[in-house]
Amino acid sequence: MAGDTIFALSSGNPPAAISVIRVSGARAHRAGTELAGPLPPARRAAVRELRDEAGNLLDEALVLRFDGPSSSTGEDTLELHCHGGRAVVAAVLKALGGRDGLRQAEPGEFTRRAFENGRIDLTEAEGLADLIEAETESQRRAALMTAEGGLRKQIDGWQAWLLELSARAEAVIDYVDEDSVDIDPSLSSDCGALAEELTRWLDRPRAEPLREGIRVVIAGPPNTGKSSILNALVGYDRAIVTDIPGTTRDHIEVPLALDGLPIRLTDTAGLRESDEFVEQLGVDRARTQLALADIVLWLGDPEEVPDHPRLIRVHGRADLPMRRVVPSGSIPVSSLAGTGLSELTRAIAVIAGSILPGEGEIALNRRQAECLARARDALEAARNAADVVIVAESLRQARGAFDRLTGRAGVEDLLDALFGRFCLGK
Repeated sequence: MAGDTIFALSSGNPPAAISVIRVSGARAHRAGTELAGPLPPARRAAVRELRDEAGNLLDEALVLRFDGPSSSTGEDTLELHCHGGRAVVAAVLKALGGRDGLRQAEPGEFTRRAFENGRIDLTEAEGLADLIEAETESQRRAALMTAEGGLRKQIDGWQAWLLELSARAEAVIDYVDEDSVDIDPSLSSDCGALAEELTRWLDRPRAEPLREGIRVVIAGPPNTGKSSILNALVGYDRAIVTDIPGTTRDHIEVPLALDGLPIRLTDTAGLRESDEFVEQLGVDRARTQLALADIVLWLGDPEEVPDHPRLIRVHGRADLPMRRVVPSGSIPVSSLAGTGLSELTRAIAVIAGSILPGEGEIALNRRQAECLARARDALEAARNAADVVIVAESLRQARGAFDRLTGRAGVEDLLDALFGRFCLGK
């Protein structure tokens, strides 16, 4: 329940040098006093002995107190920085659980309370969720920018602009005689200017390729060295390599970081027609992966290159005598000798970088883009409307889209899904 006082281990699982236990809610400070004696002043750290209800010493810990609403959750909170042994952490958690009105937090509940108490908006919560899951440097930078309010600040500017447009429309309705209501041309043009700015943001690279990884699919006929190239790029033998055509029956996907960029490298079955049922299934799946690819590494004949906007031609097994002649526009690669791999890696990184948001650029996720598109469409309707009442209604719809974007309206199902991604104690 929202009114409960919650607690959880907020650092990594013990054993560790230090473990941080957080408490948040109306009874947090009272529980801290019962456990540690008089608490230090707000935002001051002090060493205290932690004792259970029977007076038994549990640990000597660093105690910090934060007063709501100026805390991470907007509520009174307490942090206990204990020694990180399993027994110590278990004993302190047990002592907290025995206090009246305290319960173990659900995953994401601390962050959800921060959202519900206005400490962060929904875009910042989404950024924090992405930051927790970040595996590459580019993912970390992008998530941190959103988690620290980069998108929220931009939205604040748009909302202030939209509110000013709405006020101008309402003023026309309220204070001008009904028989002479004309739309100010500047109002229409200003609605269009905001719509065009939102369109520029919608045209930017999206967050999904950054969060989920760029799909790099290795494709071509059997026995062209596809699996060997996957193994060479990932640095270990992930795929089985033999001289027998059709060895790879299903696609193999390996996540990796390439120059700090998130990549999902996929090896596929050799493309050929086969009477064998299982192999043909693999070929069909290979074609599906080819259609979904962000980047294709093609190891087949140049004449058979598939139609794809981001394709790199690779001349595999270039160390073999019969493969010495390299077709124009292809990168010669020998997985055995290790030649050509650096050039191939650079080529992948260049194309991947063009798909991902630029350095310091905020990227919208799918939900955010949908909300922004609704706001843009409503502003376009306001720009083209001939009746000021329709203008005002369209601007109201745009404000509603921004409210959904920041989490102020109509997002309950989303909140349950979002905060369920968080770990316990976050």
